[in-house]
Amino acid sequence: MLSRPEAVSNNEQPEPLTPALAFRAAIGGAMMGLANLVPGISGGTMLVAVGIYRRFIDAVSDVTRLRLSISNLALLAVVVLAALVAIGALSGLIAQTLVDFRWAMFSLFIGLTLGGAPLLLRMTRPFNRAAYAGVAAGALAMLTLALLQGSAADAGSVQTNWLMLGVAGMAGASAMILPGVSGAYLLLLLGQYEPIINAIKDAVSAATQLDLAGVLAQLGVIVPVGIGVVLGVVVVANLLRFLLHRYEKATIGVLLGLLLAAPAGLYPFREGVPPQLGDVFEGQLVTEQNIAELAAPKNAKDWSQRSFTPSPSQLGGSLALMLAGFLVTLGIARIGGEESEVSPTSAAAHKH
Repeated sequence: MLSRPEAVSNNEQPEPLTPALAFRAAIGGAMMGLANLVPGISGGTMLVAVGIYRRFIDAVSDVTRLRLSISNLALLAVVVLAALVAIGALSGLIAQTLVDFRWAMFSLFIGLTLGGAPLLLRMTRPFNRAAYAGVAAGALAMLTLALLQGSAADAGSVQTNWLMLGVAGMAGASAMILPGVSGAYLLLLLGQYEPIINAIKDAVSAATQLDLAGVLAQLGVIVPVGIGVVLGVVVVANLLRFLLHRYEKATIGVLLGLLLAAPAGLYPFREGVPPQLGDVFEGQLVTEQNIAELAAPKNAKDWSQRSFTPSPSQLGGSLALMLAGFLVTLGIARIGGEESEVSPTSAAAHKH
């Protein structure tokens, strides 16, 4: 009985971009952009938290299948532009905050992440076996990723070639879409983080100096990664669209499990340790000539981490920031209601 409404919904035009939806898309895009600046935080999780994830996936899926509409293009434009503006305007502040107040930044993001849980809980009710299984699977997957992130792979032990770079591009694109998954850590686990980051840095540096040969020299890395990114977006977005329409309860259960377990990888009371003389940082030996550059705040997200014992004021401040982040996301998710995140079948059920 559920297949007919879903089949009809796939042929319907997407809902128009209302002011409320545009506002949530802008906030979600900005949070997605900021999440990409902070290690261990998933941009997809931010879209789930503000309640536009289903709509975003449907829009990406339609565009990749060349089913273009003004509504979909406008939504994606709002998300992408908001992400770019947030990155451009706040990257310096985020980098400095990660050095001076990392615990505060991570506490806030824990709250921002968990603030999306009530919306997913409402979408999942009434729970069935598929939903419970999905929650368990999502939480287990997120906890496993958190453990793997704590012992990220040694990039030097993995071969870099076109195939591995393409796989890394697909993994990075998947992490942009899948909630709870950090792209940087997936690249670390595949051993491709350093070659990709270094290639991008070298290409940007060469481009700013109008060095065409320097840019072309990096295409052997950038092209396969770019191909992988495109394939990853197409495959993952369409797979998620299919799962959300055909196996709604189980899929939303997985999203809820990922969301609830995401803070496991965001323990706030760790601090960055800048590289020291003689260390190897991002494939470079730290010397007196480059230590000032490598130990600069802009590289803080890539420093190694160590735990510390928080003071009572830090504990209190952390809890306050978590609560503030939770309330902010909860409020944003309520703007315009939850209808855009509810499937056509669920909406029909509510009407009756």
